[in-house]
Amino acid sequence: MRDTLSEHGGLPERPAMEGEPMRLDRDEAARRLAHHDHGVLSTLHAERGIDAVPVVYALDDDHIGIPIDTVKPKLSTRLQREVNLDADPRATLLVDMWDPVDWDRLWWVRVRLTRIFDSAREDRLADLLAARYPQYRDKPFAHVMVFRIESVTGWSAT
Repeated sequence: MRDTLSEHGGLPERPAMEGEPMRLDRDEAARRLAHHDHGVLSTLHAERGIDAVPVVYALDDDHIGIPIDTVKPKLSTRLQREVNLDADPRATLLVDMWDPVDWDRLWWVRVRLTRIFDSAREDRLADLLAARYPQYRDKPFAHVMVFRIESVTGWSAT
């Protein structure tokens, strides 16, 4: 995703395709990812299988940052998702739009990720998170997990 996702403009209207579901192309999936503000991060627990947790994120080119913050109560800043990622650095971020009344508005974007360690990128993503979320203005992060985007796919009802 070499083009910076946050540079895309507003989401264009998409024509209905006679009731057929449609696969989102990479650019449209990237636009929806850039304009959404939260998702579900899934990692793999060695015994339980999939561990899914709600997260916020920031995008920087072909990387995503997910904070481990000190704002919300936690028993530790060493979270299970990080233990999972130490064993297997692959993860998936799912963002979606749900409307219980108008199912023509339904869509989802799935991002396949690999965790990496890059302190310069972590600093940049911390800045982007602070700019995006008022609760993070003072950068209350234990750290920011950095992920390289491997692929982006999506689906839309229309």
